Amino acid sequence: MPDILVVDDERDIRELIRDILEDEGFSTRVAGNSDEAMAALNTEPPGLMILDIWLKDSNMDGIDILKHTRRDNPDVPVVIISGHGNIEIAVAAIKQGAYDFIEKPFNIDQLMVVIRRAMETSRLRRENSALRRQDRGGTTMIGQSASFKALKSQLDKVTKSNGRIMLTGGAGAGKEMAARYIHAHSNRADAPFITVNSASIAPDHMEEVLFGRDTPERGVEQGLLEQAHGGVIYFDEVADMPLGTQSKILRVLVDQAFTRVGGTAKVRVDLRVISSTNRDLAAEIDAGTFREELYHRLNVVPIRVPSLEDRREDIPVLARHFVEEFNREQGLPLREISEEAAAMLQTMAWPGNVRQLRNVVERVLILGDGSGPIEARDLPRPGGDSDTGEAAGEDISLAPSLTTLPLREARELFERHYLMAQINRFGGNISRTASFVGMERSALHRKLKSLGVVTTNKAGSRVAQVEESES
Repeated sequence: MPDILVVDDERDIRELIRDILEDEGFSTRVAGNSDEAMAALNTEPPGLMILDIWLKDSNMDGIDILKHTRRDNPDVPVVIISGHGNIEIAVAAIKQGAYDFIEKPFNIDQLMVVIRRAMETSRLRRENSALRRQDRGGTTMIGQSASFKALKSQLDKVTKSNGRIMLTGGAGAGKEMAARYIHAHSNRADAPFITVNSASIAPDHMEEVLFGRDTPERGVEQGLLEQAHGGVIYFDEVADMPLGTQSKILRVLVDQAFTRVGGTAKVRVDLRVISSTNRDLAAEIDAGTFREELYHRLNVVPIRVPSLEDRREDIPVLARHFVEEFNREQGLPLREISEEAAAMLQTMAWPGNVRQLRNVVERVLILGDGSGPIEARDLPRPGGDSDTGEAAGEDISLAPSLTTLPLREARELFERHYLMAQINRFGGNISRTASFVGMERSALHRKLKSLGVVTTNKAGSRVAQVEESES
């Protein structure tokens, strides 16, 4: 059970409270002035603090200590006690974040009720914070392709530092998963991971959401920056942040402190900042919609999260992972994925990246019949809707156009697109492609050369494309 720190300048009072609490099974510490109180707080934050307003022979009074506690240890509930209590002092204490106010001489039963309620509230708050950090699934990185391994190697290198990270990549590629992986494997893993969804917060409310509020009517309300103290703040799609807010975030990065909306007190925060975007921030800077100074502050370590197109080898293992996840979390059938279905998934276009693949797997499990393997016929047809798209590297109008070509040209067009799709499916591995299509490796090389198909490096993997002709 967490201990309780009792701060009172009257020795008889603090000893009485300590005896009562220890009789009730609590462990305690005591402090007779502000210096002893701050030393105790800095040594190890208590589970709860009982704090006298008036402290003789001290550099700080109870309200000052309360402000420091709320700033540096916001999870520690504080119960204010005073022998000179009045409504103004009580209101001031509550406004600064005290859990409750008790006037001396206090009733022991009343004191114990308040303490137990405060401890329970603190416990629930910690549990809720832990649950929020665990939501949206785990932080397991799934993949085996060269581009995935390159990404994971970069992430592993930055986990132990506090450097600011800028994650770039398409929508649904897994930028937030990468950010959560960094957090989970860092020395801040037990601290909060707070996401700022820049695109979903109304510009008029952005500053209140980030910095919190301090108003006479409602007192102190923590913002996301304060909630992330000690942990990671993740700016999702940072290019959508309003310009006015950008300048204030820049100041937070410089000072590691800010002022709540409507307040005057400085709030100090210890944060690691991870940002993401699917936009070209250099173009946004040129357009005047993103501050160049903020870009350079955030872009200390740039990491590109590859698209699903750049890691087609990972599609079968990702799909099987999603099947297991939906079975575990929703009770959907635990179905195998046939080789034909896996091959089809690898040759489809995925503009929505990993998020889109996950949606397709969920849909197939919900609408599918029986518990047998998922077959190619169970998958959405190419061009059937906006959530699947056409086969990779192929226009959906290709089939009709074949009928207008002579046999030799139609065969050449089909072979080019077919072999490009298979090479990309196997991550540019010519040996595996040759084995699958039933050709000798040397024969496949000759065929690719005759078709004008070359392989190039992209995001750590080799991909096939049509060789550009020299003009």
